[in-house]
Amino acid sequence: MKIVLFAPEIPQNTGNIARTCAATGTELILVEPLGFSLADKYLKRAGMDYFRMVNMRVVPDFETVLKEYPDGKFHFASTKAPRAYTEAVYGKDDLLVFGSESRGLPENMLSKRYEDCIRIPMRAEARSLNLSVSAAVVLFEALRQQDFQGLCATGALTGREEKTEPWLDYL
Repeated sequence: MKIVLFAPEIPQNTGNIARTCAATGTELILVEPLGFSLADKYLKRAGMDYFRMVNMRVVPDFETVLKEYPDGKFHFASTKAPRAYTEAVYGKDDLLVFGSESRGLPENMLSKRYEDCIRIPMRAEARSLNLSVSAAVVLFEALRQQDFQGLCATGALTGREEKTEPWLDYL
């Protein structure tokens, strides 16, 4: 699975998405222009120490992605899409494409592959969801359809003694 961010603008969103990609083994492709430097402190803070775990690269334009994956199955996330992301069938090598925070994906890109466009349902008066939230929602549906292959689905309590916080009294 791959996430493609087309001209991302906000470093914190890209950092959050990088952390999600690291935790799921998903490749992250950033399409220039970027609205920030890869050395940005906010990008690094949002991604924490997960950058060492993520396969991330930058490409100069979307045409490069299309050339690298001529037979790739693309899913273009957009508020302008004709169907919900849950209606799509995802494969393990699919590419999930998201646009910039302020503009989304260009309509001339969407119109060429409109049958491959997906939308996260939301209220009509809402413009969009946060980019990192949208990427996680769609990615985890795609991974769910793959039975979360290669991911750990269970956790365990540590037995660690922790200070009781006042809010825990309500549990």
